[in-house]
Amino acid sequence: MMMKRWKNVGAACLSALLISMSCMTVFAEEEAENTAVSYSSAGIEFYTDYPGISVTAGTSETISLKIENSTSANYDATLSIEEMPEGWDGYFSANGVTVTRAHVQSGEEASVTFNLEIPDNAAEGTYTVVLGATTSNGLKDTATLTFDIDEIQYGKGSFTSEYPEQEGASGTSFSFSTTLINNSASAQSYALSANAPDGWQVSFAADSTQVASIDVDPVTSQGLTVTITPPATVEAGEYEIPISAISASENLSETLKVTVTGTYALSLSTPSGVLSFDAHANAASDVTLQLTNNSNVALENINLTSSAPSGWTVTFEQSTIESLEAGASVEVTAHVTPSDSAITGDYITSITATCAEASSSADFRVSVKTSTVWGFVAIIVIAALLGGIGYVFKKYGRR
Repeated sequence: MMMKRWKNVGAACLSALLISMSCMTVFAEEEAENTAVSYSSAGIEFYTDYPGISVTAGTSETISLKIENSTSANYDATLSIEEMPEGWDGYFSANGVTVTRAHVQSGEEASVTFNLEIPDNAAEGTYTVVLGATTSNGLKDTATLTFDIDEIQYGKGSFTSEYPEQEGASGTSFSFSTTLINNSASAQSYALSANAPDGWQVSFAADSTQVASIDVDPVTSQGLTVTITPPATVEAGEYEIPISAISASENLSETLKVTVTGTYALSLSTPSGVLSFDAHANAASDVTLQLTNNSNVALENINLTSSAPSGWTVTFEQSTIESLEAGASVEVTAHVTPSDSAITGDYITSITATCAEASSSADFRVSVKTSTVWGFVAIIVIAALLGGIGYVFKKYGRR
């Protein structure tokens, strides 16, 4: 009897336990269902990490935005501009193209960029832009952006050159126009310096006055001319010269680049170095010229020309030297013919060697001499005259 009673009690307890477990299962399922509904209704988040931005009127801004999908399904989110100040303009983009929708995978996020154009006449103040992202099943979120416009925008200064690269031959002084901007709220004193190769000279000038340091007022720019002079013996090549403007609070820098195309020098003389010779009227006299390429590169198409007195002619055995290697010399014969009316005396004849990169000239003193034949003729004439006079005196002198 006792055993039967205990069996009945056990069966009742087991039944109660099963009923309790069944209730707990139903409750858990309902809770899970409710949680899933809540999870789905909040399945989109449209946001930016920096919703408040200080800007300047007349500028363009790009704002990075993210769309986060916390649902169990993929969806496309349509992008929209919900609110925009009058006169402002903007659009969405991604990967360099304009977009109107973004596809977002389940449990992931997509990135888009909002491009904003702020008008030049935008006054100081705080402006609000509201952007929206909406899915096809009705999920929607907005991102609210605030923009503060102030006439004065403080920040890091800059030291820049509009044209930081130049090219030229050695011996050239390269002049760079640079701009130093103090974008802070206080005046700054900047020390100016350059890190140039040995033998190079770098100078800074403000308003044509050479300076080593300069004071710049708050939110003000200062123009500086940087002159870079390579040594005369510099080799052809590319050279970088970092320049700096250093104050107590910031270190501003820019890198200038100089390309030296070569050292060009040409010398015109004679093998002996003597720049004078004798000549006779209407007779060609030869003079040997020596051309030397003192460049560090070959010179091409060197042309010889002359400047002589009127009626004189100058010709060259070779009037054009097609190529002359660096450090090499070549000899050329010049034929100089004075005019047939040239009288005895000294004359100047200039000869010039010219190519695209260099030139050289030499002035020759040409001494025109009387012909020896005419000297003999003159002696004979004088002797004949003297003989004739002597004969006359001898024959008629006693009468």
